[in-house]
Amino acid sequence: MANTKSAIKRVEIAERNRLRNKAYASAVKTLTKNFLASVETYAANPTPELLQEVQQRMSAAYSKIDKAVKRGVLHRNNGARKKSRLARTLKRYSTKASAAS
Repeated sequence: MANTKSAIKRVEIAERNRLRNKAYASAVKTLTKNFLASVETYAANPTPELLQEVQQRMSAAYSKIDKAVKRGVLHRNNGARKKSRLARTLKRYSTKASAAS
């Protein structure tokens, strides 16, 4: 256990930062999962309304990823990779949807 006043403070700060980082990481995962679910729905039945919902969820996920990068929760390249995977998934399903119709 920490012995000095400054060491005790560092432990408290580390715990606070850990909880903040955990909240951002969890939110990124949740928004990504919501996006992937909406893409699956859109692929099954492509309509303009569902495409708009997919775009909104993608925008929300992008925003949260960018904020996590800005706060230092995610590395810049990690954030870029996550965004790239989302875009690639949407592109793959939208080409299938357009080919099917």
